[in-house]
Amino acid sequence: MPSASEIPNITLNNGTSIPQLGFGTYQIEPKDTKAAVLAALETGYRHIDTAQMYGNEKEVGQAVAASGLPRSEVFVTSKLNNDAHAYDAALAAFDRTLEKLGSDYVDLFLVHWPLPGVGSYVETWTAMEEISRSGRARAVGVSNFQIAHLDRLFQETRVVPAVNQIEVHPYLAQDELRAFDADHGIATEAWSPIAQGKVLGDPVVGAVARRVERTPAQVVLRWHIQRGDIVFPKSVTPARVAENFRLFDFELSSQDMAELTALDRGERTGPDPDTFNWVP
Repeated sequence: MPSASEIPNITLNNGTSIPQLGFGTYQIEPKDTKAAVLAALETGYRHIDTAQMYGNEKEVGQAVAASGLPRSEVFVTSKLNNDAHAYDAALAAFDRTLEKLGSDYVDLFLVHWPLPGVGSYVETWTAMEEISRSGRARAVGVSNFQIAHLDRLFQETRVVPAVNQIEVHPYLAQDELRAFDADHGIATEAWSPIAQGKVLGDPVVGAVARRVERTPAQVVLRWHIQRGDIVFPKSVTPARVAENFRLFDFELSSQDMAELTALDRGERTGPDPDTFNWVP
């Protein structure tokens, strides 16, 4: 089993360092979250991704506290809920995140969705800039922002997001958006990295897995790592949590990488950010 020190770190545009491999908590029930995050931390993960929308920030904080690790050794991300896009609402929601996490800061705080039909993400981002200035978030960024959304932020605000967390997997390679992020100093994080399992039965993924003698999930996660994306698979199964951590003692060839990228068919597992405007 690799150690936490073997996980590569990526330096964000404000100098903050983030582990390239993390542990996701989306769709983990609050009652199961503390145990799942503790298992991940014991395995060696030092990057935990949660969100206000997930309803499990409190349990993530409890797990970090119970782990015995210094708070500074665990990178924690959370995300702003869709009902808090107004400036004052965003600031108040951020305060609640810190309270639930039981921490006086969060490592990364993201706007979860742009909600372009609501039209307030520029106002939201000005609140994120204030949060950044306060020092209570080591970095701020966005999630599910398309090129047009980012362009508007560049024109109307001052702080460039440190991260754009978007859906990426071999069926949705997102090369254009990833390149745009890179050109503007924005790190790309990949959510739904195995397309909720849909890509694991793909014959091409299976063939690559057989060639390198790894599981299909390890192959797809390694594809993300070699492309330079930050990735945080989720599982409540201890064996799977450990399997997903073993990504740094093998490498995919350029042919393997090309074959996996060629699977791109623009297929989403989640909503389209250009049309998604759900507010709870």
